[in-house]
Amino acid sequence: MSLFLKKSITQLLADSSESEKSLKRTLSAGSLVALGIGAIIGAGLFVRTANAAAQSAGPSVTFGFILAAIGCALAGLCYAELSSSIPISGSAYTYTYATMGEFMAWIIGWDLVLEYAVGAATVGIAWSEYLNKLLTEVIHVSPIPYEWCHSPFQSEGGVNGIMNVPALFIIFLLSLLLIKGTQESAFVNGLIVITKVAIVLLIIAFGWSFINPVNHTPYIPEATKYVDKEGLTHNFGGFWGIVGAAGTVFFAFIGFDAVSTAAQETKNPKTAMPIGILGSLAVCTVLYILFAHVLTGMAPIEFFRTKGGEASVVAAIIDYMPGYGWLAKLVTVAILAGFSSVILVMLLGQSRVFYSMSKDGLLPRVFSDLHPKFKTPYKANMIIFVICALFAAFVPGDVVGDMTSIGTLFAFILVCAAVIVLRKTDPDLHREFKTPFVPLLPILGIIACTLMILGLHWTNWLRLFGWLALGFIIYFGYSRKHSVLANTGKTVDPVDPPKPEL
Repeated sequence: MSLFLKKSITQLLADSSESEKSLKRTLSAGSLVALGIGAIIGAGLFVRTANAAAQSAGPSVTFGFILAAIGCALAGLCYAELSSSIPISGSAYTYTYATMGEFMAWIIGWDLVLEYAVGAATVGIAWSEYLNKLLTEVIHVSPIPYEWCHSPFQSEGGVNGIMNVPALFIIFLLSLLLIKGTQESAFVNGLIVITKVAIVLLIIAFGWSFINPVNHTPYIPEATKYVDKEGLTHNFGGFWGIVGAAGTVFFAFIGFDAVSTAAQETKNPKTAMPIGILGSLAVCTVLYILFAHVLTGMAPIEFFRTKGGEASVVAAIIDYMPGYGWLAKLVTVAILAGFSSVILVMLLGQSRVFYSMSKDGLLPRVFSDLHPKFKTPYKANMIIFVICALFAAFVPGDVVGDMTSIGTLFAFILVCAAVIVLRKTDPDLHREFKTPFVPLLPILGIIACTLMILGLHWTNWLRLFGWLALGFIIYFGYSRKHSVLANTGKTVDPVDPPKPEL
């Protein structure tokens, strides 16, 4: 049995045809842009910005955002071509299956768990931090005890964490919403997107006058070493500081590719997909650069290394924008809502990847069971909830955040490579959107993403290799034996769900 059996493009397109067993096509281009912004603006902006400034780049974190945006734009162009040509749920997993074969598709599908499931857990942990800010700064009540909102691997003032209950709760709540339906989820997400974009604009507008030029001098700090509170050494300042910052804030861009996982639920995917992917990425890039410039201008780097912590944006407003306490309260509420939308989209992306892998036989059929009424992969949503809950409740936020970044960068590299391969193997395929200057731009995308991976701490490489090793065990122990393509030569629906209620 070959490890590199490929799905034919004709077969993939046939799989996307509307039928009783298909996912409902309810999303428009505007919904996709909102979905992308909903996934992108969240923990990356409000938490990772301060982290990158403190550990890697100082004020030049803005250049880190630019480098990350370039890598994402190059990968985004490749995603746009593939998602408009192959409008199937599954994102990079599906594209890899059609271009590089089953084994590479399994690797990327398993890797996407780091992006979506672990990414949702990361944002759930940040949600928990800001919930305590809401309780203390807005409602003025006692915060949740430390031990019940931190992992067992964290401690403060002699108190050890037990589990992060709020993070577990919000992931469970949003999993239930996704089971109800994609259209309902998109509507809730749209309301949240409007709110949090407005908040980002308010912070930029009001915070600009509080920028202290001293905090931006020098804008690119001299290259040194910085040892964080865990004892890990980071390259701070200079070129590698900016590269390290790009790898850290790259988490802030994760989400635009989640748009591609909803291809099979989009009304006109061939035109809506490129608009959704590139449109959401463009809007967020501009907001990120302005936001980072304002935040690092308001407070010195030492603030983000000490007092700032996870809820650094609210803390900076309180300490460095006198008279704007109301804005800090508003930001706290909006960030909680914003984090919720990010988790929602990440959970959506993960369930659709598992749905596609299950239809191919690489995962058990339970992952592609559709709800008889709502037509959503409800069993997959509940299993994914358990996976996310384990990470959110018991693993520190900085660890899962970096795992998400390195996993996503690896996925982007394969997507860029997939465009080059597909241009060679299927040059006559109708492409509604074509990535310009192939193979130059995909190669530049591969280089940019590789550079950001090199900027991450070596411990993240070890976690990635360990995660992939676990994936190999599952593939050779289960997936290879149950592959529909390998056993029958074609893809069929493994389930025949009951007809929806009228």
